[in-house]
Amino acid sequence: MEFLTDDAFMVLANPGVASTQLLSPHNSNSRRVTLTRVVVQPGHEQPRHSHPESEQIWIAVSGAGTLLLGDDKTLEFEAGQVVRFEDGDIHGFLNANDDPFIYISVTSPPIDFNYAYTTKNER
Repeated sequence: MEFLTDDAFMVLANPGVASTQLLSPHNSNSRRVTLTRVVVQPGHEQPRHSHPESEQIWIAVSGAGTLLLGDDKTLEFEAGQVVRFEDGDIHGFLNANDDPFIYISVTSPPIDFNYAYTTKNER
């Protein structure tokens, strides 16, 4: 068993986006999953990207915004909804609303997300 508290959570950030690594290769022996809490501030986005060898599930906790998908497609996404991206699916998120958008992301197999963020804060 592993029991983690907030002092074990690394926070990765880009302007307007903070990703708290709740369960990651940096604080866990899990070889099956990465779990993150992501906050996208109003007027900010996560650009379209993909994970060639991992699937990802997003659970919308609060707020609303727009999923940015492949072929320039979009889909509205709001609290209470869940979306799953298969390996290689293009995805991103735009928060054009007035409130922060918060979601939980489950990624399997695990990914070290340091490559995708410009700053990190190890607690």
